[in-house]
Amino acid sequence: MIPFNKPPVTQKELNHVLEVINSNQRLSGDGAYTKRCHEWFETNLNTPKAFLTTSCTHALEMAAILIDIKPGDEVIAPSYTFVSSVNAFVLRGAKIIFVDIRPDTMNIDENLIEAAITDKTKAIVLVHYAGVACEMDSIMEIANRYNLYVIEDAAQGMMSTYKGKALGTIGDLGCFSFHETKNYSMGEGGALLIQNENFIKRAEIIREKGTNRGEFFRGQVDKYTWVDIGSSYLPSELNAAYLFAQLEEAHIINKDRLKSWHLYYDHLKDLANMGYIELPHTPAGCEHNGHMFFIKCLNIEDRSNLIEYMKQHNVLTMFHYVPLHSADAGLKYGEFSGKDRYTTVESERLLRLPLFYKLDEADILFITNLVKDYYLKKTNTSEILNIQS
Repeated sequence: MIPFNKPPVTQKELNHVLEVINSNQRLSGDGAYTKRCHEWFETNLNTPKAFLTTSCTHALEMAAILIDIKPGDEVIAPSYTFVSSVNAFVLRGAKIIFVDIRPDTMNIDENLIEAAITDKTKAIVLVHYAGVACEMDSIMEIANRYNLYVIEDAAQGMMSTYKGKALGTIGDLGCFSFHETKNYSMGEGGALLIQNENFIKRAEIIREKGTNRGEFFRGQVDKYTWVDIGSSYLPSELNAAYLFAQLEEAHIINKDRLKSWHLYYDHLKDLANMGYIELPHTPAGCEHNGHMFFIKCLNIEDRSNLIEYMKQHNVLTMFHYVPLHSADAGLKYGEFSGKDRYTTVESERLLRLPLFYKLDEADILFITNLVKDYYLKKTNTSEILNIQS
């Protein structure tokens, strides 16, 4: 069986984790490896401040607290995303206003955002799907004009850029995921990147259970106490050490994943040219990170049949999000602005193929040949689909 995902491993992780254990000093958060991770983000991504968190979900929850979301506020977001993108704001009492997506990138349609803004709107939450950037210039212009916060859910966007700027560093706050399904992993984990420097001091307090413990450890106060709301958003040093091994190899991992992504694209473009499938689109000015390779089938029935066909040949493929506005909680805590022209229909066509660090080129060839073979048999066509051995 070719799995859908394998968590990345560089072979440096064990040495770093053992160093933390053998030092016999600190296993809890904010030790030496956490600081190294923070410095890596701040230097390599050009962000004023970064904080490791226990998940991207928790980074988003911190963002919701930092921008002071209250009951009655509205937050604009795409429906085609993971629940954490909006749940973090619902927890603070916000109503989610879902906006349709662009069919080419599966990102929020920047041209529909302004129509969704009301006097209750507090923020726009963006999701950079598959590591491909939203149209940030337009969105930031709208946000500035209406005095709205911009939160980047860059869970899939580590090492991706928009016009040379790292995703997660363009809006007020950016959120990363280091779950085992992401390009860089600490098992479970995330990070909050802060561009609006007014948030830095409070973010540290919120992350440390609402206390000024950070100031105490730096010798800035003689004792620490409860000063604000917060929670325990610190990952352990073991997690940070594991992640740092992958940050050291970040460019190598990125190059490997992009190679696999382009192999998929090259092997399947003939099939796309014949109209059997659609391939991912990357707008000008966007550099993605090879997080995901997907195709779009003709419809949901076609996708279901292809998933089963691939499974019969020991290849695990996956569909992705069920639009949130159609879920019970989505109906309760949000509403769709305008018409659902693309969100549902495009979500029902999308199929993700296996993609992970060190995916064998021969496996990619096997997978793409299977996709071609499926459509060859399905259409009973004699056209040559360039099936290779």
